[in-house]
Amino acid sequence: MLNVTVNTQKIQVPEGSTILQAARQMGVSIPTLCNLEKREAIGACRVCLVEVEGARILQAACSTPVHEGMVVRTHSAQARAARRQVVEMLLSEHDGNCPTCDRSGDCELRALAEEMGVSQVPFEGMRAKPHIDDSTPALVRDNSKCIKCRRCVTVCSEVQGVGALFPQGRGFQTVIGPAFTRDLAEVACVQCGQCAAVCPVGAIVEKSCIPQVWKAIENPHLHVVVQTAPAIRAALGECFGYEPGTRVTGKMAAALRRLGFDGVFDTNFTADLTILEEGTELLTRLKTALVDKQPVALPMFTSCSPGWINFAEFYFPQFLPNISTCKSPQQMFGAVAKSYYAQKIGRKPEEIVVVSVMPCTAKKFEAQRPEMESHGVRDVDYVLTTRELAKMIKEAGIDFRALPDEPMDAPLGLSSGAADIFANTGGVMEAALRTAYEIVTGRELPVANLHVSAIAGLAGVKEAALTITGTKPEWNFLEGVELKVAVSHGLGNTRRLLEHIKAHGSPYHFIEVMTCPGGCIGGGGQPRFTDDAVRLKRIGAIYSEDESKKMRKSHENPDVQKLYTEFLGKPLGEKSHHLLHTKYAHKAK
Repeated sequence: MLNVTVNTQKIQVPEGSTILQAARQMGVSIPTLCNLEKREAIGACRVCLVEVEGARILQAACSTPVHEGMVVRTHSAQARAARRQVVEMLLSEHDGNCPTCDRSGDCELRALAEEMGVSQVPFEGMRAKPHIDDSTPALVRDNSKCIKCRRCVTVCSEVQGVGALFPQGRGFQTVIGPAFTRDLAEVACVQCGQCAAVCPVGAIVEKSCIPQVWKAIENPHLHVVVQTAPAIRAALGECFGYEPGTRVTGKMAAALRRLGFDGVFDTNFTADLTILEEGTELLTRLKTALVDKQPVALPMFTSCSPGWINFAEFYFPQFLPNISTCKSPQQMFGAVAKSYYAQKIGRKPEEIVVVSVMPCTAKKFEAQRPEMESHGVRDVDYVLTTRELAKMIKEAGIDFRALPDEPMDAPLGLSSGAADIFANTGGVMEAALRTAYEIVTGRELPVANLHVSAIAGLAGVKEAALTITGTKPEWNFLEGVELKVAVSHGLGNTRRLLEHIKAHGSPYHFIEVMTCPGGCIGGGGQPRFTDDAVRLKRIGAIYSEDESKKMRKSHENPDVQKLYTEFLGKPLGEKSHHLLHTKYAHKAK
């Protein structure tokens, strides 16, 4: 521990701490526009300048380590004046268009300017040449708004291990973007949206589907239904002043109904359906390997996260046979809505419009994949992020906090607690284990409160093993098998896991991969700013949602059972194979 003085207050901080960390430890806020949690500081924005006794010049708090006896003044006149000038200079070359910018009410640069009392910009000069990159279905980049903080570069390269964005050029001519200043559609971008989630301004945002959704709702000839991902209910409230981790499931359903949707449903319904299809697929592969002694692609990987699918197609195509053939719950919902549900209400598939509310920008890309259709009709028509839904609710003048709690509609609105935890890293795996173990043995998963603690939490790669005993006669080939599973979240962690498997082989039977840190609760379309403290609060809310339900296993969902009885037949049957399964393509070139 080191003894330091911050603003006349003496404190002790661990050796290796930065001035920024020391200040935060004692509740002092130092502004920063480039710093990211758990990433090496680069001191790019210079907004965190502080005065250090004995130092010749001001120091960047994010990248300057403390030393024994250091005396720091975080808000001296010199430090405040320097920060103000840095912000003024950033504003002088930032083509913000604040009144119409997508980030107008959620811009860190604008908030800092207001805090510092910047009412006009004293500097005049050149601004970056505008270039709007809207080449992908998920994201829009505007270089004229970029302040070159490099957060997007850090999250893309260090957290996600993708490296689609780089600084190019020097000084004022620096451009942040794909190699050779190409557009995102021309490079290996997985469209996860983590760049948009960390961008402090409006330089990278999701591509909005709001106008198309309003147009569909207002068309009297269309039947417009909406599905909401499990992660939305633990995050949407943040857009309306609630604390992170506040569950707003009932208010969300009420708001969607008041927006004019003809059916308010839950992606959780098809999360339960996914478990039955994906679990059956895993058991089938294990039977092929253990009984038939035939070669089969193991370990099997989950297929719920479209950013992960893109990542595998670009960087690890040798693992494509290992990925479950199941469509994601979003796409399964669209397929079921335009077949089973359409028949029930007497509408043609082309008269049904399916809108998804997702925590993920890559879902926008997934909905437009050519594989995601049946008989020429797309499974999902439009995808809104959590942030976009909040904008629609505000645009409609709905007082979200005053809404009553309302249920989802039938028949695609009932779900188990296992479906809720799809939102969290480890949740898909835990849901699958709850069902698979009970199908094989006839008994509940032998863990406390149905939670597999080894695969919960924010460790980058987690693993668990479960010995199967007391199997039903038809599953005798699994008696005594030690089922080994792994869970990865954040594509940087996934890259390391896959490289290890390539080099050393895999001890696992089943692996869950989530694109975003923390899983879907930390998705690229969630309310900003998401750090580990916020992720943990959202995770806690999702587990509470699960634990509050009487039905906590996917195979117990009576409406899913009815779907099989009335329409699909059985898991992995001919009809479900056609509607609910797909395959993926090699993109490595």
